Amino acid sequence: MSNLSFRDSVDVMFRRAAALLDLSPGLEEKIRVCNSTYTVRFGVRLRGQIHTFTGYRSVHSEHMEPVKGGIRYAMGVNQDEVEALAALMTYKCALVETPFGGSKGGLCIDPRDWEPHELEQITRRFTYELAKRGLISPSQNVPAPDMGTGEREMAWMADQYARMFTTDINAHACVTGKPLNAGGIVGRVEATGRGVQYALREFFRHPADVARAGLSGDLDGKRIVVQGLGNVGSHAARFLAQEDGARIICVVERDGAISNEAGLDIPALIDHLRATGGVKGFAGGSFTPDGAAALETPCDILIPAAMEAAIHEGNAARISAPLILEAANGPVTAEADQILRDRGVVIIPDLYANAGGVTVSYFEWVKNLSHIPFGRMQRRHEEARNQMLVNELERLSADKGLGWTLSPGFKRDFLNGASELELVRSGLDDTMRAAYQAMRALWHDDPRVADLRTAAYCIAIRRVAEAYRSKGL
Repeated sequence: MSNLSFRDSVDVMFRRAAALLDLSPGLEEKIRVCNSTYTVRFGVRLRGQIHTFTGYRSVHSEHMEPVKGGIRYAMGVNQDEVEALAALMTYKCALVETPFGGSKGGLCIDPRDWEPHELEQITRRFTYELAKRGLISPSQNVPAPDMGTGEREMAWMADQYARMFTTDINAHACVTGKPLNAGGIVGRVEATGRGVQYALREFFRHPADVARAGLSGDLDGKRIVVQGLGNVGSHAARFLAQEDGARIICVVERDGAISNEAGLDIPALIDHLRATGGVKGFAGGSFTPDGAAALETPCDILIPAAMEAAIHEGNAARISAPLILEAANGPVTAEADQILRDRGVVIIPDLYANAGGVTVSYFEWVKNLSHIPFGRMQRRHEEARNQMLVNELERLSADKGLGWTLSPGFKRDFLNGASELELVRSGLDDTMRAAYQAMRALWHDDPRVADLRTAAYCIAIRRVAEAYRSKGL
């Protein structure tokens, strides 16, 4: 395992990129350090006694506000992890040009230990403690789901905030990742996994980049190993298999790994995982309890989509994938990153690869502030204009006796105005393409920038620096 903490590992990667930029030492330090971390300990009466819980909310950078970042529920949550994740959020938002600073939160709790009504009490009290200090607010600090949380917890948080601030017309914008009936947006649940798919698609649009990884062609037939079949990994695996023709040959989960060289049936595996809590016993593949060793399975693409530090100094030399996409936050430690780069492995970094979640969270926040769903104003107008074009083309054909008509499939697709989901996916695809193109331009044009991670950090740090300079710092 790494000798560096998660926070130290992020700092190593930051400093490697910052050394290539013309920053004053003071400004570099201002960007690097975490602005503040609030630790809260609160009691909730449950099961006949008071239970005390410890939570965190860290604000890394306020070069733009509100600051943005998820809240995770896990027993391993600590200040170091929360601050590292908040720093990654700053750089991630800057890279994909969402107008947020970076933040992150966590609560030391195993959600599986509590009944839903108990979790609601705990979540509402945590929200109260944060909101009364301005650490949840549509204009200052906007949480989202993370590991151990989801739409349900975000709905509780939004409702608690609205109860506390009854005159705030934008109360529902205080968190993102909410259910649709509580102000959410279509496509948010799939967003991070969808962003992983769009990131890989964009990478494979550039043959020179693909060749750097020793690969060729497109995603069709590529052999992929996925670690973690949670929200991100399950969506990414399903999209890549069903829409791009990739073969998911191995999935690593808590209880071990399941493999099938012909490709796993991902929807069936997801159903099995939900029913049993693990991949053991799945009929569509062979099981091994040694999940760590399964990360070393020969493949074309490795997607770590679980916890940080999955690839570390101890196993980096045995990783056989020529291309790694970091769907999780910090799955490759700084030491492992060096080992892999020295071997020529191409890494698509976390601050780009898993930015789909915050990108669609941005769309949800904008939707909440505008108080109108995307597409509502223009969809039918767009359909009417398309219908006029189809009618005119068919009239011209009839007038000239050409005898042709547009195919039913084309007419159906062309005449349908864009839904909110289509607009969300379009915006996400555009975001992922633009960010990758900015990274690869620096990667190819500056000989000092030897990898995509350094390129991503350079772009992000430069944008944060420009924001601080515009403020007079």
